[in-house]
Amino acid sequence: MFVNSPISGPIWIDNASSGRYRFREDHPFHPVRLKLTERLLKACGALEARQIAVPQPPADWEAALAWIHRADYIEAVRRLSGTSPAVEAVELAAKYGLELDGDTPYFPGVHEAAQAVVHGTIAAAEAVMSGAAPHALHLGGGLHHAFPDRGAGFCVYNDVAAAIAWIRRKYDAKVLYIDTDVHHGDGVQWCFYTDPDVFTLSIHETGKYLFPGTGFAHERGTQSGYGACLNVPVEPYTEDDSWLDSFGAAIEKAVRAFKPDVIVSQHGCDAHAFDPLSHVHCSMRIYREMPKRIHRLAHEWTDGRWIALGGGGYDHYRVVPRAWGLLWLEMTGHPLLEAIDAAPGGAPLPASWLPARQDGVPEGMPASWLDDASAWTPMPRRAEIAAKNREVLELALQHLA
Repeated sequence: MFVNSPISGPIWIDNASSGRYRFREDHPFHPVRLKLTERLLKACGALEARQIAVPQPPADWEAALAWIHRADYIEAVRRLSGTSPAVEAVELAAKYGLELDGDTPYFPGVHEAAQAVVHGTIAAAEAVMSGAAPHALHLGGGLHHAFPDRGAGFCVYNDVAAAIAWIRRKYDAKVLYIDTDVHHGDGVQWCFYTDPDVFTLSIHETGKYLFPGTGFAHERGTQSGYGACLNVPVEPYTEDDSWLDSFGAAIEKAVRAFKPDVIVSQHGCDAHAFDPLSHVHCSMRIYREMPKRIHRLAHEWTDGRWIALGGGGYDHYRVVPRAWGLLWLEMTGHPLLEAIDAAPGGAPLPASWLPARQDGVPEGMPASWLDDASAWTPMPRRAEIAAKNREVLELALQHLA
């Protein structure tokens, strides 16, 4: 399963191969996020070499990709992966959502890089389901927008759906999928919309204003899968308290109604106020609280089986390393959490984690793990936004016992 044999306990899936998934230097979905997160955790002494697992793809991994994606789409990605794709392949790129001027452009090596993302997520799933590790984290994964027949939203292959399909077929386990990305987890939802044994839960900015324009409360699954889908859309400029109220009520209701065997969670961190691609106004507090709540539910309901993945997040320096760092600290129960929870600003970040001067590092870098949101200008419609979110949550939860 792995090239090396990490210690027992939560494992960090090595992102070296997934880091090849890179569209272009100015594209917002940039693997620098992975390197920065790893750098921050190592500077804290919170990520050791013995915890890092280099995935060895299972011999039959490609079957999982074919369970999710159409053969013609996989072939199209493969043909666009060369340094000089054939003219006929390029002419079909737009049909498959991979045009060069789109959100998800093809690039040299795209097939192999997207394969590596799938490898890593399936390895994380296999590690947990086989009992080799209680929890596994693959930050290179979480490409939740890809569809069976096309790429979308920076996602070429849907590694999340492939890993869930792997779990279902190999272990016959009930999967609770929790998506905290500010964009609706549409690709995963539609892949399992008729499956009663995969529950998809997504909290996100409402599709009325944000890509992909779906994820409304009335989307609840269909046929035998009706009821195994829960969407919690929130209003633009939602803040911490309202976001966490909605999230907490949704996951508690979902886990009790569904009774999963394993939790798979996607941890896009683009609901932060600093993120340039959304309108939600949360602080780092939600990225401390959401993993804590998922972790507790995993131990209460799934014997600790928890597979966590990355996702969106486009403030590469100020937000993503802290949010994903907090996720790993929670998964490992690191003692640094005590200091983060005790200090008003969440305890200081190590001064050495970034050089004082480095290309791309913005001014005003945070000095602590959490934000002092009390210093932020309050949203003038705070009460109205929170009331609307409560109304939508009540509607979303109506179909759950």
